[in-house]
Amino acid sequence: MAVSVRVTSGPAVERAGDLAAILSSLQEHDVLFIDEIHRLPRAAEEVLYPAMEDFALDIVLGRGPGARSVRLSVPHFTLIGATTRYAMLSPPLRDRFGSVYRLDFYDAEAIAQIIRRNAALLDVPIDVDGADEIARRSRGTPRVANRLLRRVRDYAQVRADGAITAPVANEALARLDIDDLGLDEVDHKVLRTIIEKYDGGPVAIETIAASISEEADTIMDVYEPYLMQVGFLQRTPRGRVATRHAYAHLGLEAPRSAQQGLWE
Repeated sequence: MAVSVRVTSGPAVERAGDLAAILSSLQEHDVLFIDEIHRLPRAAEEVLYPAMEDFALDIVLGRGPGARSVRLSVPHFTLIGATTRYAMLSPPLRDRFGSVYRLDFYDAEAIAQIIRRNAALLDVPIDVDGADEIARRSRGTPRVANRLLRRVRDYAQVRADGAITAPVANEALARLDIDDLGLDEVDHKVLRTIIEKYDGGPVAIETIAASISEEADTIMDVYEPYLMQVGFLQRTPRGRVATRHAYAHLGLEAPRSAQQGLWE
């Protein structure tokens, strides 16, 4: 679009005046990107309503009986909001967006490409198999892939010849307790708690959290989505249930109830 991009985040906008200052400084057709837009204060959110509908900014001058409202024009701009909590956006704000898109996890090939590019930036030699090994365990998330790449690089520089190959990546990730599907120690704790302590479920998320000394919100937001995506966990009205695939991944024999529940 050959225009400038202004980037901010919901938590950084503390007052309505902060957002008004950003809007008034935009140039024609600029792009305003607000990350974590669901965390915008309600007063700041209401500043966006006339800006999105009429490209105008309503400002109140003075206080008390002498206060008056002034409407200022805002250049035509494009607003992009990003959030992982779409339901937490207020309906008036949510309905004003012209398009809503859902970003899915990256596939392994795209993650491997990102890893190879970042390895070049880090000046670390990496072969195709080494990048594929890291990509396979990155949960389809670039920031996870970049984190694992740095840890594998550290291992390669200390314990290998500095180059990342498939065996080097495999050994480094094994030392980090990250298995072939990218599950880490906490993921295994969640699954084993459900299977070994509560006979595969159903079990409440609060009970799982107390059993492994983790916050329930952390399990729901960080670990549970990926476990459900790979088919190891089911969310039912009565609680969480481990699937037959979870038993197989952990090398355990699934009870008959788990096998029947999967096929019903």
